[in-house]
Amino acid sequence: MPRLAASSRGILLSVAYDGRPFAGFARQRDQRTVSGELLGALRAIDPAIREIRGASRTDAGVHARDQRVAFDTAATLPPRGWVLATARHLPDEIVIRRAAVVRVGFSPRFESLRKRYRYLILRDLVRDPFLCRRAWRVEGLTDDAIERARAEAATARGTHDFAAFRTSADERTTTVRTLYGVELSLDPADPRLVRIDVDGNAFLHNMVRILVGTLMDVARGHLEPGAIARALASRDRRDAGITAPPDGLYLEQIHLRDDGQDAWPTGPSAGLPADDAAPAEPGSEAGADLLPGSGPEGGADLLPGSGPEDGADLLPGSGPEDGADLLPKP
Repeated sequence: MPRLAASSRGILLSVAYDGRPFAGFARQRDQRTVSGELLGALRAIDPAIREIRGASRTDAGVHARDQRVAFDTAATLPPRGWVLATARHLPDEIVIRRAAVVRVGFSPRFESLRKRYRYLILRDLVRDPFLCRRAWRVEGLTDDAIERARAEAATARGTHDFAAFRTSADERTTTVRTLYGVELSLDPADPRLVRIDVDGNAFLHNMVRILVGTLMDVARGHLEPGAIARALASRDRRDAGITAPPDGLYLEQIHLRDDGQDAWPTGPSAGLPADDAAPAEPGSEAGADLLPGSGPEGGADLLPGSGPEDGADLLPGSGPEDGADLLPKP
C-alpha cells in the first residue's frame, strides 16, 4: 500500500466506459454504477478516499470516452501508478485513460468550459451484433433524410432556451444553453454509421437525446421541418421529437480550465480525444448538466494487459519486479 503523506493532493482522471452494464454514472443505492465501481477500485489503493467528483452525469446505458473525475488522497502514488494499479480492480467495461495532479478539492464540474457529445445512428435493414446497444438502428434513413436532418440541425446552433429539450425530472430554473455546433457526418470507416456531434457549454437532462430524436423524426417525416425552431419558441416538450435511446450516446470530450500537472500518459497514448488542444469557449452554465442531489460522482479505469504494464507490478509483494520505482521509498 502506498505510503501516506502529511498533506493531501487532488488527482484528476480521464475515464472511458461502456455504459451498457451500468445503471448510470452516479452512485445509486442497490445499483451497479460506473461511479461505484471506480470508487471501489480507488479505495483498494487508498481506503481513505471518501468521494469522487465527476464532471457530468450520464444515464443508464450511456457511454463515455472522456469523463472527468477527481478525488483527494494522501497517498503519494504518482499519476502513472493510479492508472496502472487500479486496472486490476476494475471491470473490463471501465478504463482510466489518464491521470494528473490537481489541487485538493478540484471539481471537474465547476472547471468545465465546454463538452462534446457524439450520437451514433446505424442505418441498416438488419441488426449488427457488434453494435448492439452501441448505436441506434434507424431504418429508412436515406441520403435525402440525412440532408433533411442536417438542415434541421442548423437551427439548434447558438444560444437558446432549451426548455423543450429536457425531461420533467430536470428542475433547474435556468434552461438557456449555447451550442457551438450540431454536425452530422458519415463515419469514413463505416458509411452505415451517421455521427451527430453536439458541442456546447452545458446540457440539460436528456437534452442531446431529445435533440437527436427530433432530428430523426424530421428526417423520417414524422415531424415537419422547423420542429426545432417551433420547440425553442414554445418551450413546450410536446413540440419536440422523441427521446432517442441511450444506446448511441457517448460523452466524447470535456474541456477543463485546468487539465492538471505531471500527467500520465502523454503524447498519442494520453487517452484524451485528438482535438483536446482546441481552444475552449467559456460558458456561463459550465457544469450545469448535473442533476441536483446526485451525490458523489465517479468514473473508471484501464484494462489489465498481458505484459509488465498491467498494473500488477505497482503493488508490493510480487518479488523483485514489484514496481518499487513507482511507490515512495519508506
